Amino acid sequence: MSNGVATNGTESLDQTHTPCQRYLSTRGEDGGHSFEYVVLKGLAADGGLYIPQEVPVVPESVWQSWKDLSYTDLAYNIISLFVSPSEIPAEDLKDIINRSYASFRTPEVTPLVHLQDSIHLLELFHGPTFAFKDVALQFLGNLFEYFLVRKNQGKEGRDRYHLTVVGATSGDTGSAAIYGLRGKKDVSVFMLHPKGRVSPIQELQMTTVLDANVHNLAITGNFDHCQDILKSLFADPEINATHKLGAVNSINWARILAQTVYYFYSYFSLARQSESFNIGDKVRFVVPSGNFGDILAGYFAFRMGLPVDKLVIATNENDSLDRFWKTGCYTKKPVSGPKAEGGLPEDGAKAHEDGVKETMSPAMDVLVSSNFERLLWYLAYEFASSAGMDDEWNKKQAGQEVSSWLKDLKVKDGFGPVYKDVLESARRNFESERVTDQETLDTIKSLYQEVGYVLDPHTAVGVEAARRSVKRAGADIPHISLSTAHPAKFSGAVNLALQDQPEFDFEAKVLPQEFVGLDQKEKRVQDVANDWTAVREVIREQVEEELKALDSA
Repeated sequence: MSNGVATNGTESLDQTHTPCQRYLSTRGEDGGHSFEYVVLKGLAADGGLYIPQEVPVVPESVWQSWKDLSYTDLAYNIISLFVSPSEIPAEDLKDIINRSYASFRTPEVTPLVHLQDSIHLLELFHGPTFAFKDVALQFLGNLFEYFLVRKNQGKEGRDRYHLTVVGATSGDTGSAAIYGLRGKKDVSVFMLHPKGRVSPIQELQMTTVLDANVHNLAITGNFDHCQDILKSLFADPEINATHKLGAVNSINWARILAQTVYYFYSYFSLARQSESFNIGDKVRFVVPSGNFGDILAGYFAFRMGLPVDKLVIATNENDSLDRFWKTGCYTKKPVSGPKAEGGLPEDGAKAHEDGVKETMSPAMDVLVSSNFERLLWYLAYEFASSAGMDDEWNKKQAGQEVSSWLKDLKVKDGFGPVYKDVLESARRNFESERVTDQETLDTIKSLYQEVGYVLDPHTAVGVEAARRSVKRAGADIPHISLSTAHPAKFSGAVNLALQDQPEFDFEAKVLPQEFVGLDQKEKRVQDVANDWTAVREVIREQVEEELKALDSA
Protein backbone atom coordinates (compact mmCIF):
# COMPACT_ATOMS: atom_id res chain seq x y z
CA MET A 1 0.00 0.00 0.00
CA SER A 2 1.20 3.49 -0.82
CA ASN A 3 1.32 6.16 1.86
CA GLY A 4 -1.95 7.96 1.26
CA VAL A 5 -2.65 10.72 3.74
CA ALA A 6 -5.59 10.15 6.05
CA THR A 7 -7.75 13.26 6.23
CA ASN A 8 -10.65 14.34 8.33
CA GLY A 9 -13.32 16.99 8.29
CA THR A 10 -11.44 19.68 10.17
CA GLU A 11 -8.38 20.08 7.96
CA SER A 12 -8.23 22.43 5.00
CA LEU A 13 -8.30 20.34 1.84
CA ASP A 14 -7.90 23.21 -0.61
CA GLN A 15 -4.32 22.29 -1.56
CA THR A 16 -4.88 18.56 -2.06
CA HIS A 17 -8.51 18.17 -3.14
CA THR A 18 -10.50 19.55 -6.06
CA PRO A 19 -14.04 20.79 -5.26
CA CYS A 20 -15.26 17.46 -6.68
CA GLN A 21 -13.23 15.65 -4.00
CA ARG A 22 -14.59 17.67 -1.05
CA TYR A 23 -18.00 16.93 0.42
CA LEU A 24 -20.86 18.85 2.00
CA SER A 25 -24.18 17.92 3.60
CA THR A 26 -27.56 18.36 1.93
CA ARG A 27 -28.77 20.11 5.09
CA GLY A 28 -26.10 22.83 4.81
CA GLU A 29 -24.55 22.67 8.28
CA ASP A 30 -21.71 20.21 7.70
CA GLY A 31 -19.07 20.44 4.95
CA GLY A 32 -15.47 20.58 3.79
CA HIS A 33 -14.90 16.86 4.30
CA SER A 34 -12.65 14.30 2.66
CA PHE A 35 -13.79 11.13 0.90
CA GLU A 36 -12.50 8.93 3.74
CA TYR A 37 -14.38 10.97 6.30
CA VAL A 38 -17.75 10.73 4.52
CA VAL A 39 -17.33 7.01 3.76
CA LEU A 40 -16.61 6.10 7.38
CA LYS A 41 -19.17 8.56 8.76
CA GLY A 42 -22.08 7.65 6.45
CA LEU A 43 -24.64 10.15 7.73
CA ALA A 44 -23.74 13.85 8.11
CA ALA A 45 -23.63 15.44 11.58
CA ASP A 46 -26.66 17.62 10.73
CA GLY A 47 -28.72 14.61 9.64
CA GLY A 48 -28.16 15.22 5.92
CA LEU A 49 -26.47 13.17 3.22
CA TYR A 50 -23.06 13.89 1.76
CA ILE A 51 -22.62 15.08 -1.82
CA PRO A 52 -19.57 16.48 -3.65
CA GLN A 53 -19.19 20.26 -3.55
CA GLU A 54 -19.13 20.13 -7.35
CA VAL A 55 -19.92 17.40 -9.86
CA PRO A 56 -17.14 17.12 -12.45
CA VAL A 57 -18.25 17.92 -16.00
CA VAL A 58 -16.11 15.62 -18.12
CA PRO A 59 -15.20 17.02 -21.57
CA GLU A 60 -16.82 15.09 -24.40
CA SER A 61 -13.46 14.09 -25.87
CA VAL A 62 -12.42 12.64 -22.51
CA TRP A 63 -15.45 10.53 -21.66
CA GLN A 64 -15.72 9.31 -25.25
CA SER A 65 -12.12 8.10 -25.00
CA TRP A 66 -13.28 5.69 -22.28
CA LYS A 67 -15.47 3.72 -24.71
CA ASP A 68 -13.24 0.63 -25.02
CA LEU A 69 -12.05 0.41 -21.42
CA SER A 70 -12.65 -2.65 -19.28
CA TYR A 71 -15.17 -2.25 -16.47
CA THR A 72 -12.47 -1.87 -13.83
CA ASP A 73 -10.42 0.63 -15.85
CA LEU A 74 -13.57 2.66 -16.53
CA ALA A 75 -14.41 2.54 -12.81
CA TYR A 76 -10.98 3.95 -11.98
CA ASN A 77 -11.37 6.82 -14.45
CA ILE A 78 -14.74 7.80 -12.95
CA ILE A 79 -14.15 7.18 -9.24
CA SER A 80 -10.75 8.93 -9.24
CA LEU A 81 -12.49 12.19 -10.17
CA PHE A 82 -14.15 12.12 -6.73
CA VAL A 83 -11.20 10.82 -4.65
CA SER A 84 -8.02 12.81 -4.11
CA PRO A 85 -4.79 10.86 -4.79
CA SER A 86 -3.55 12.35 -1.51
CA GLU A 87 -6.14 10.10 0.17
CA ILE A 88 -5.94 7.01 -2.05
CA PRO A 89 -2.97 6.99 -4.47
CA ALA A 90 -3.77 5.83 -8.02
CA GLU A 91 -2.27 2.36 -7.74
CA ASP A 92 -4.08 1.71 -4.45
CA LEU A 93 -7.42 2.80 -5.91
CA LYS A 94 -6.91 0.57 -8.95
CA ASP A 95 -6.15 -2.36 -6.63
CA ILE A 96 -9.29 -1.70 -4.53
CA ILE A 97 -11.43 -1.63 -7.69
CA ASN A 98 -9.84 -4.73 -9.21
CA ARG A 99 -10.37 -6.74 -6.01
CA SER A 100 -13.96 -5.51 -5.72
CA TYR A 101 -15.01 -7.02 -9.04
CA ALA A 102 -12.80 -10.11 -9.15
CA SER A 103 -15.60 -12.13 -7.50
CA PHE A 104 -18.16 -11.36 -10.22
CA ARG A 105 -19.17 -14.24 -12.47
CA THR A 106 -18.52 -12.41 -15.75
CA PRO A 107 -15.53 -10.27 -16.80
CA GLU A 108 -17.98 -7.64 -18.02
CA VAL A 109 -19.23 -7.28 -14.41
CA THR A 110 -22.54 -5.73 -15.60
CA PRO A 111 -23.31 -7.16 -19.08
CA LEU A 112 -25.90 -5.58 -21.37
CA VAL A 113 -28.29 -7.88 -23.25
CA HIS A 114 -30.76 -6.99 -25.99
CA LEU A 115 -34.23 -7.80 -24.73
CA GLN A 116 -36.83 -6.71 -27.25
CA ASP A 117 -37.04 -4.05 -29.99
CA SER A 118 -35.37 -0.90 -28.58
CA ILE A 119 -35.24 -2.20 -25.00
CA HIS A 120 -31.97 -3.54 -23.58
CA LEU A 121 -31.42 -5.04 -20.14
CA LEU A 122 -28.47 -4.21 -17.91
CA GLU A 123 -27.83 -7.31 -15.79
CA LEU A 124 -26.62 -6.17 -12.39
CA PHE A 125 -26.91 -9.53 -10.65
CA HIS A 126 -23.59 -11.22 -11.42
CA GLY A 127 -21.99 -10.51 -8.03
CA PRO A 128 -21.68 -12.96 -5.14
CA THR A 129 -25.24 -12.49 -3.80
CA PHE A 130 -27.00 -12.16 -7.20
CA ALA A 131 -28.26 -8.60 -6.59
CA PHE A 132 -27.29 -5.14 -7.85
CA LYS A 133 -26.15 -4.11 -4.37
CA ASP A 134 -23.02 -6.23 -4.78
CA VAL A 135 -21.63 -3.69 -7.26
CA ALA A 136 -21.47 -1.04 -4.54
CA LEU A 137 -20.98 -3.14 -1.41
CA GLN A 138 -18.00 -5.12 -2.68
CA PHE A 139 -16.34 -1.75 -3.33
CA LEU A 140 -17.43 -0.30 0.02
CA GLY A 141 -16.14 -3.35 1.92
CA ASN A 142 -12.71 -2.96 0.34
CA LEU A 143 -12.71 0.78 1.06
CA PHE A 144 -13.41 0.09 4.74
CA GLU A 145 -10.57 -2.42 4.83
CA TYR A 146 -8.15 -0.01 3.12
CA PHE A 147 -8.89 2.85 5.50
CA LEU A 148 -8.64 0.57 8.55
CA VAL A 149 -5.32 -0.94 7.50
CA ARG A 150 -3.92 2.55 7.13
CA LYS A 151 -5.31 3.75 10.46
CA ASN A 152 -3.80 0.71 12.17
CA GLN A 153 -0.28 0.83 10.77
CA GLY A 154 2.14 0.24 13.65
CA LYS A 155 -0.68 -0.37 16.15
CA GLU A 156 -1.12 -3.57 18.13
CA GLY A 157 -3.96 -5.23 20.04
CA ARG A 158 -6.58 -2.97 21.62
CA ASP A 159 -4.90 0.15 20.24
CA ARG A 160 -6.11 -0.77 16.77
CA TYR A 161 -9.07 1.10 15.24
CA HIS A 162 -11.90 -1.45 15.12
CA LEU A 163 -14.99 -0.61 13.05
CA THR A 164 -18.34 -2.04 14.12
CA VAL A 165 -20.73 -1.98 11.17
CA VAL A 166 -24.39 -2.25 12.12
CA GLY A 167 -27.16 -2.55 9.55
CA ALA A 168 -30.84 -3.41 9.24
CA THR A 169 -32.13 -5.37 6.28
CA SER A 170 -35.37 -6.58 4.80
CA GLY A 171 -33.41 -8.79 2.40
CA ASP A 172 -30.71 -8.06 -0.15
CA THR A 173 -28.75 -5.33 1.66
CA GLY A 174 -27.89 -7.77 4.44
CA SER A 175 -26.37 -10.49 2.31
CA ALA A 176 -24.56 -8.03 0.02
CA ALA A 177 -23.08 -6.17 3.01
CA ILE A 178 -22.04 -9.43 4.66
CA TYR A 179 -20.34 -10.69 1.50
CA GLY A 180 -18.59 -7.34 1.15
CA LEU A 181 -17.23 -7.40 4.72
CA ARG A 182 -16.75 -11.08 5.55
CA GLY A 183 -13.25 -11.90 6.72
CA LYS A 184 -12.10 -8.26 6.70
CA LYS A 185 -9.58 -7.38 9.40
CA ASP A 186 -10.52 -4.89 12.14
CA VAL A 187 -14.21 -4.81 11.22
CA SER A 188 -17.23 -6.57 12.74
CA VAL A 189 -20.57 -6.61 10.96
CA PHE A 190 -23.93 -6.99 12.73
CA MET A 191 -26.93 -7.39 10.48
CA LEU A 192 -30.43 -7.13 11.97
CA HIS A 193 -33.36 -8.73 10.15
CA PRO A 194 -37.00 -9.27 11.20
CA LYS A 195 -37.24 -12.88 12.31
CA GLY A 196 -39.22 -15.10 9.94
CA ARG A 197 -40.08 -12.23 7.58
CA VAL A 198 -37.29 -12.20 4.99
CA SER A 199 -37.37 -14.66 2.12
CA PRO A 200 -35.78 -18.08 2.81
CA ILE A 201 -33.08 -17.61 0.16
CA GLN A 202 -32.14 -14.18 1.51
CA GLU A 203 -32.00 -15.50 5.07
CA LEU A 204 -29.85 -18.44 3.99
CA GLN A 205 -27.45 -16.19 2.09
CA MET A 206 -26.86 -14.28 5.33
CA THR A 207 -26.90 -16.98 7.96
CA THR A 208 -24.67 -19.51 6.15
CA VAL A 209 -21.73 -17.08 6.20
CA LEU A 210 -19.68 -18.35 9.15
CA ASP A 211 -16.77 -15.91 9.18
CA ALA A 212 -15.92 -14.89 12.74
CA ASN A 213 -16.58 -11.19 12.08
CA VAL A 214 -20.14 -11.74 10.78
CA HIS A 215 -23.09 -11.69 13.18
CA ASN A 216 -26.70 -12.19 12.11
CA LEU A 217 -29.32 -11.04 14.59
CA ALA A 218 -32.95 -12.13 14.10
CA ILE A 219 -35.12 -9.50 15.78
CA THR A 220 -38.56 -10.36 17.13
CA GLY A 221 -40.62 -7.80 15.21
CA ASN A 222 -40.82 -6.16 11.80
CA PHE A 223 -38.38 -4.15 9.71
CA ASP A 224 -39.48 -0.91 11.39
CA HIS A 225 -38.30 -2.30 14.72
CA CYS A 226 -34.91 -3.19 13.22
CA GLN A 227 -34.53 0.35 11.89
CA ASP A 228 -35.59 1.86 15.22
CA ILE A 229 -32.94 -0.22 17.00
CA LEU A 230 -30.36 0.96 14.48
CA LYS A 231 -31.25 4.62 15.02
CA SER A 232 -31.14 4.18 18.80
CA LEU A 233 -27.68 2.63 18.62
CA PHE A 234 -26.25 5.41 16.45
CA ALA A 235 -27.76 8.00 18.81
CA ASP A 236 -26.53 6.29 22.00
CA PRO A 237 -23.51 8.08 23.52
CA GLU A 238 -22.60 5.00 25.58
CA ILE A 239 -21.98 2.57 22.70
CA ASN A 240 -20.48 5.32 20.56
CA ALA A 241 -17.96 6.09 23.31
CA THR A 242 -16.63 2.52 23.25
CA HIS A 243 -17.30 1.32 19.70
CA LYS A 244 -16.73 3.02 16.35
CA LEU A 245 -20.03 2.41 14.56
CA GLY A 246 -20.22 2.42 10.77
CA ALA A 247 -23.10 2.23 8.27
CA VAL A 248 -23.48 0.38 4.97
CA ASN A 249 -27.00 1.34 3.94
CA SER A 250 -27.75 3.19 0.73
CA ILE A 251 -27.10 6.64 2.17
CA ASN A 252 -23.32 6.01 2.04
CA TRP A 253 -21.87 8.15 -0.75
CA ALA A 254 -19.47 5.41 -1.87
CA ARG A 255 -22.44 3.26 -2.89
CA ILE A 256 -23.82 5.94 -5.20
CA LEU A 257 -20.38 6.59 -6.67
CA ALA A 258 -19.75 2.92 -7.45
CA GLN A 259 -23.12 2.60 -9.20
CA THR A 260 -22.43 5.60 -11.47
CA VAL A 261 -19.91 3.47 -13.35
CA TYR A 262 -22.37 1.04 -14.90
CA TYR A 263 -24.35 3.81 -16.57
CA PHE A 264 -21.30 4.75 -18.61
CA TYR A 265 -20.36 1.09 -19.14
CA SER A 266 -23.80 0.11 -20.42
CA TYR A 267 -23.83 3.13 -22.75
CA PHE A 268 -20.53 2.03 -24.29
CA SER A 269 -21.76 -1.59 -24.43
CA LEU A 270 -24.79 -0.44 -26.42
CA ALA A 271 -22.52 1.40 -28.88
CA ARG A 272 -20.49 -1.79 -29.36
CA GLN A 273 -23.56 -4.00 -29.83
CA SER A 274 -25.81 -1.80 -31.97
CA GLU A 275 -24.92 -0.67 -35.48
CA SER A 276 -27.56 2.07 -35.35
CA PHE A 277 -26.33 3.60 -32.07
CA ASN A 278 -23.31 5.89 -32.06
CA ILE A 279 -21.28 7.46 -29.27
CA GLY A 280 -22.91 10.83 -28.65
CA ASP A 281 -26.48 9.61 -29.25
CA LYS A 282 -28.95 9.88 -26.40
CA VAL A 283 -30.36 6.96 -24.43
CA ARG A 284 -33.09 6.48 -21.81
CA PHE A 285 -32.41 4.59 -18.59
CA VAL A 286 -35.32 2.93 -16.77
CA VAL A 287 -34.73 2.06 -13.13
CA PRO A 288 -36.87 0.10 -10.63
CA SER A 289 -36.87 2.52 -7.72
CA GLY A 290 -37.35 2.24 -3.97
CA ASN A 291 -34.76 4.22 -2.03
CA PHE A 292 -33.76 6.21 -5.15
CA GLY A 293 -30.03 5.40 -4.91
CA ASP A 294 -29.75 3.42 -8.15
CA ILE A 295 -31.39 6.05 -10.35
CA LEU A 296 -29.55 8.83 -8.51
CA ALA A 297 -26.29 7.29 -9.73
CA GLY A 298 -27.65 7.74 -13.25
CA TYR A 299 -28.33 11.40 -12.49
CA PHE A 300 -24.69 11.89 -11.50
CA ALA A 301 -23.60 10.18 -14.75
CA PHE A 302 -25.86 12.60 -16.66
CA ARG A 303 -24.41 15.61 -14.82
CA MET A 304 -20.92 14.38 -15.67
CA GLY A 305 -21.78 14.48 -19.36
CA LEU A 306 -23.36 11.15 -20.35
CA PRO A 307 -26.00 11.82 -23.08
CA VAL A 308 -29.17 10.84 -21.22
CA ASP A 309 -32.52 11.67 -22.82
CA LYS A 310 -34.50 10.84 -19.67
CA LEU A 311 -34.13 8.86 -16.45
CA VAL A 312 -37.38 6.92 -15.98
CA ILE A 313 -38.38 6.10 -12.41
CA ALA A 314 -40.31 2.83 -12.13
CA THR A 315 -42.21 2.37 -8.86
CA ASN A 316 -44.55 -0.33 -7.68
CA GLU A 317 -47.78 0.49 -5.81
CA ASN A 318 -45.72 2.28 -3.15
CA ASP A 319 -45.70 5.28 -5.41
CA SER A 320 -44.57 8.35 -3.44
CA LEU A 321 -41.94 9.11 -6.10
CA ASP A 322 -44.39 8.76 -8.98
CA ARG A 323 -46.87 11.03 -7.20
CA PHE A 324 -44.17 13.67 -6.69
CA TRP A 325 -43.47 13.83 -10.42
CA LYS A 326 -47.18 13.91 -11.18
CA THR A 327 -48.21 16.52 -8.57
CA GLY A 328 -45.16 18.19 -7.02
CA CYS A 329 -46.19 16.84 -3.59
CA TYR A 330 -44.14 14.23 -1.76
CA THR A 331 -46.28 12.39 0.78
CA LYS A 332 -45.96 9.10 2.64
CA LYS A 333 -49.63 8.08 2.22
CA PRO A 334 -49.37 5.04 4.53
CA VAL A 335 -51.88 2.19 4.32
CA SER A 336 -52.93 -0.39 6.89
CA GLY A 337 -55.13 -3.43 7.39
CA PRO A 338 -56.44 -5.26 4.31
CA LYS A 339 -55.32 -2.42 2.01
CA ALA A 340 -51.70 -3.08 2.96
CA GLU A 341 -51.82 -6.81 2.35
CA GLY A 342 -50.31 -8.34 -0.77
CA GLY A 343 -47.12 -9.77 -2.16
CA LEU A 344 -45.75 -13.17 -1.24
CA PRO A 345 -44.35 -14.06 2.20
CA GLU A 346 -41.90 -16.52 0.59
CA ASP A 347 -40.39 -13.59 -1.35
CA GLY A 348 -40.02 -11.43 1.77
CA ALA A 349 -43.20 -9.33 1.52
CA LYS A 350 -43.62 -9.36 5.32
CA ALA A 351 -40.21 -7.81 6.04
CA HIS A 352 -41.26 -4.25 5.25
CA GLU A 353 -41.71 -1.13 7.35
CA ASP A 354 -45.15 -0.23 8.72
CA GLY A 355 -47.50 1.60 6.38
CA VAL A 356 -46.38 0.23 3.03
CA LYS A 357 -48.43 -1.77 0.57
CA GLU A 358 -47.04 -5.30 0.38
CA THR A 359 -46.18 -6.10 -3.23
CA MET A 360 -44.57 -8.67 -5.50
CA SER A 361 -41.45 -6.45 -5.61
CA PRO A 362 -40.75 -6.16 -1.86
CA ALA A 363 -37.32 -4.49 -2.10
CA MET A 364 -39.17 -1.41 -3.39
CA ASP A 365 -41.78 -1.39 -0.63
CA VAL A 366 -40.73 1.87 1.03
CA LEU A 367 -42.57 4.98 2.17
CA VAL A 368 -39.62 7.40 2.21
CA SER A 369 -36.90 7.15 -0.45
CA SER A 370 -33.79 7.97 1.58
CA ASN A 371 -31.61 9.08 -1.36
CA PHE A 372 -34.27 11.39 -2.80
CA GLU A 373 -32.88 14.06 -0.47
CA ARG A 374 -29.75 14.30 -2.62
CA LEU A 375 -31.75 15.11 -5.75
CA LEU A 376 -33.87 17.58 -3.79
CA TRP A 377 -30.68 19.48 -2.92
CA TYR A 378 -29.75 19.85 -6.59
CA LEU A 379 -33.27 20.98 -7.47
CA ALA A 380 -33.21 23.55 -4.65
CA TYR A 381 -29.70 24.69 -5.63
CA GLU A 382 -30.75 25.26 -9.24
CA PHE A 383 -33.78 27.22 -8.07
CA ALA A 384 -31.65 29.34 -5.71
CA SER A 385 -29.14 30.03 -8.50
CA SER A 386 -31.82 31.88 -10.47
CA ALA A 387 -31.71 34.69 -7.85
CA GLY A 388 -28.34 35.89 -9.16
CA MET A 389 -26.47 35.64 -5.84
CA ASP A 390 -23.05 34.02 -5.28
CA ASP A 391 -22.46 30.28 -5.04
CA GLU A 392 -22.05 30.26 -1.26
CA TRP A 393 -25.48 31.84 -0.88
CA ASN A 394 -27.00 29.38 -3.38
CA LYS A 395 -25.66 26.40 -1.43
CA LYS A 396 -26.84 27.80 1.87
CA GLN A 397 -30.34 28.38 0.46
CA ALA A 398 -30.44 24.86 -0.95
CA GLY A 399 -29.53 23.39 2.43
CA GLN A 400 -32.21 25.44 4.18
CA GLU A 401 -34.85 24.45 1.63
CA VAL A 402 -34.02 20.76 1.94
CA SER A 403 -34.08 21.00 5.74
CA SER A 404 -37.51 22.60 5.57
CA TRP A 405 -38.90 19.96 3.21
CA LEU A 406 -37.52 17.09 5.29
CA LYS A 407 -38.85 18.61 8.51
CA ASP A 408 -42.33 18.77 6.95
CA LEU A 409 -41.95 15.16 5.82
CA LYS A 410 -41.14 14.09 9.38
CA VAL A 411 -43.78 16.22 11.12
CA LYS A 412 -46.59 16.32 8.54
CA ASP A 413 -45.84 13.09 6.60
CA GLY A 414 -45.18 15.12 3.44
CA PHE A 415 -44.23 18.38 1.76
CA GLY A 416 -45.25 20.37 -1.28
CA PRO A 417 -46.39 21.30 -3.72
CA VAL A 418 -42.88 22.55 -4.47
CA TYR A 419 -42.32 25.68 -6.54
CA LYS A 420 -43.33 25.33 -10.18
CA ASP A 421 -39.74 25.91 -11.35
CA VAL A 422 -38.48 23.15 -9.04
CA LEU A 423 -41.00 20.63 -10.42
CA GLU A 424 -40.24 21.64 -14.01
CA SER A 425 -36.55 21.10 -13.30
CA ALA A 426 -37.30 17.62 -11.96
CA ARG A 427 -39.40 16.80 -15.03
CA ARG A 428 -36.69 18.00 -17.40
CA ASN A 429 -34.46 15.03 -16.58
CA PHE A 430 -36.88 12.46 -15.13
CA GLU A 431 -40.16 10.76 -15.93
CA SER A 432 -42.00 8.29 -13.71
CA GLU A 433 -44.25 5.25 -13.99
CA ARG A 434 -46.29 3.25 -11.47
CA VAL A 435 -46.65 -0.49 -12.05
CA THR A 436 -49.15 -2.71 -10.21
CA ASP A 437 -48.60 -6.28 -9.03
CA GLN A 438 -50.83 -7.66 -11.77
CA GLU A 439 -48.90 -5.71 -14.40
CA THR A 440 -45.67 -7.05 -12.88
CA LEU A 441 -46.83 -10.66 -13.23
CA ASP A 442 -48.19 -9.99 -16.73
CA THR A 443 -44.80 -8.56 -17.79
CA ILE A 444 -42.88 -11.57 -16.47
CA LYS A 445 -45.26 -13.84 -18.38
CA SER A 446 -45.37 -11.91 -21.66
CA LEU A 447 -41.60 -11.44 -21.81
CA TYR A 448 -41.06 -15.14 -21.24
CA GLN A 449 -43.59 -16.01 -23.94
CA GLU A 450 -42.12 -13.55 -26.43
CA VAL A 451 -38.35 -13.96 -25.97
CA GLY A 452 -37.84 -16.71 -23.36
CA TYR A 453 -36.19 -14.41 -20.81
CA VAL A 454 -37.13 -14.76 -17.12
CA LEU A 455 -37.40 -11.49 -15.19
CA ASP A 456 -37.43 -11.05 -11.44
CA PRO A 457 -40.43 -8.96 -10.24
CA HIS A 458 -38.39 -5.76 -9.60
CA THR A 459 -36.87 -5.95 -13.06
CA ALA A 460 -40.35 -6.58 -14.48
CA VAL A 461 -41.53 -3.27 -12.97
CA GLY A 462 -38.72 -1.59 -14.90
CA VAL A 463 -39.42 -3.40 -18.16
CA GLU A 464 -43.13 -2.50 -18.06
CA ALA A 465 -42.14 1.14 -17.44
CA ALA A 466 -39.68 0.91 -20.34
CA ARG A 467 -42.41 -0.36 -22.68
CA ARG A 468 -44.56 2.64 -21.79
CA SER A 469 -41.60 4.99 -22.20
CA VAL A 470 -40.93 3.64 -25.71
CA LYS A 471 -44.47 4.57 -26.69
CA ARG A 472 -43.87 8.15 -25.54
CA ALA A 473 -40.30 8.63 -26.78
CA GLY A 474 -40.52 6.56 -29.96
CA ALA A 475 -38.63 3.46 -31.06
CA ASP A 476 -35.65 5.53 -32.21
CA ILE A 477 -34.55 6.24 -28.63
CA PRO A 478 -32.85 3.15 -27.17
CA HIS A 479 -33.87 2.18 -23.63
CA ILE A 480 -31.60 0.52 -21.08
CA SER A 481 -33.67 -1.04 -18.29
CA LEU A 482 -31.79 -2.03 -15.15
CA SER A 483 -32.15 -5.60 -13.90
CA THR A 484 -31.60 -5.42 -10.16
CA ALA A 485 -31.84 -9.06 -9.03
CA HIS A 486 -31.58 -12.61 -10.33
CA PRO A 487 -35.06 -14.16 -10.72
CA ALA A 488 -34.13 -17.05 -8.40
CA LYS A 489 -34.13 -14.62 -5.46
CA PHE A 490 -37.89 -14.10 -5.88
CA SER A 491 -39.04 -17.55 -6.86
CA GLY A 492 -42.59 -17.05 -5.57
CA ALA A 493 -43.48 -14.31 -8.05
CA VAL A 494 -41.65 -16.01 -10.92
CA ASN A 495 -43.42 -19.32 -10.35
CA LEU A 496 -46.78 -17.58 -9.94
CA ALA A 497 -46.35 -15.79 -13.25
CA LEU A 498 -45.03 -18.77 -15.20
CA GLN A 499 -46.64 -21.79 -13.55
CA ASP A 500 -48.96 -22.44 -16.50
CA GLN A 501 -46.24 -22.09 -19.15
CA PRO A 502 -45.53 -25.37 -20.95
CA GLU A 503 -42.13 -26.84 -20.19
CA PHE A 504 -41.23 -24.10 -17.70
CA ASP A 505 -39.05 -25.67 -15.02
CA PHE A 506 -37.80 -23.27 -12.33
CA GLU A 507 -34.93 -25.48 -11.19
CA ALA A 508 -33.74 -26.17 -14.74
CA LYS A 509 -34.23 -22.69 -16.22
CA VAL A 510 -33.67 -20.31 -13.30
CA LEU A 511 -32.03 -21.76 -10.19
CA PRO A 512 -28.27 -21.09 -10.05
CA GLN A 513 -25.99 -23.89 -8.89
CA GLU A 514 -24.82 -21.62 -6.04
CA PHE A 515 -28.31 -21.77 -4.48
CA VAL A 516 -28.57 -25.55 -4.56
CA GLY A 517 -28.02 -27.07 -1.12
CA LEU A 518 -27.87 -23.74 0.73
CA ASP A 519 -30.53 -25.00 3.12
CA GLN A 520 -28.27 -27.92 4.06
CA LYS A 521 -25.35 -25.74 5.11
CA GLU A 522 -24.45 -24.85 8.67
CA LYS A 523 -26.11 -21.63 9.84
CA ARG A 524 -25.27 -19.11 12.52
CA VAL A 525 -27.90 -16.67 13.73
CA GLN A 526 -28.85 -15.30 17.14
CA ASP A 527 -32.41 -14.48 18.15
CA VAL A 528 -32.63 -11.15 19.99
CA ALA A 529 -35.60 -9.40 21.60
CA ASN A 530 -37.03 -6.22 20.07
CA ASP A 531 -35.01 -4.08 22.48
CA TRP A 532 -32.15 -1.86 21.42
CA THR A 533 -30.35 -2.25 24.74
CA ALA A 534 -30.41 -6.04 24.29
CA VAL A 535 -28.87 -5.62 20.84
CA ARG A 536 -26.28 -3.25 22.32
CA GLU A 537 -25.23 -5.92 24.83
CA VAL A 538 -24.95 -8.55 22.07
CA ILE A 539 -22.71 -6.21 20.06
CA ARG A 540 -20.49 -5.56 23.08
CA GLU A 541 -20.18 -9.25 23.88
CA GLN A 542 -19.50 -10.40 20.33
CA VAL A 543 -16.96 -7.67 19.56
CA GLU A 544 -15.18 -8.47 22.83
CA GLU A 545 -15.03 -12.16 21.85
CA GLU A 546 -13.56 -11.23 18.48
CA LEU A 547 -10.94 -8.99 20.06
CA LYS A 548 -9.99 -11.65 22.64
CA ALA A 549 -9.53 -14.18 19.84
CA LEU A 550 -7.23 -11.74 18.07
CA ASP A 551 -5.31 -11.07 21.30
CA SER A 552 -4.59 -14.76 21.70
CA ALA A 553 -3.84 -15.39 18.02
